[in-house]
Amino acid sequence: MPYKEREINKLYYTMGEVTEMFDVNASQIRFYEREFDILQPKKNKKGNRLFTQNDIANLKIIFNLVKEKGYTLQGAREFLRSNKNEARENQRIIDSLENLKTFLLDVRDSL
Repeated sequence: MPYKEREINKLYYTMGEVTEMFDVNASQIRFYEREFDILQPKKNKKGNRLFTQNDIANLKIIFNLVKEKGYTLQGAREFLRSNKNEARENQRIIDSLENLKTFLLDVRDSL
């Protein structure tokens, strides 16, 4: 069995890393931070935002609701207030399906 490199999970991600993950501007991340109370990144002494794994997961949920499903910001806020656990479970399923898709594409390319 070939060596499989493990994905390294960090405790904190900088704003630059998060903007690269989601391919958006920092201003959009800051805007969502103001609009959605579930985003609570830590700030260091200099005021730089440090995002946890939980913040990244919440951002994935927000981007899925707003960008993929077409919710308005108000609609996404209301959905998260009433269905937070359902949204987290749906995002977990989406992430696992995307990982499976990536794996299958890698297998196809190696054939």
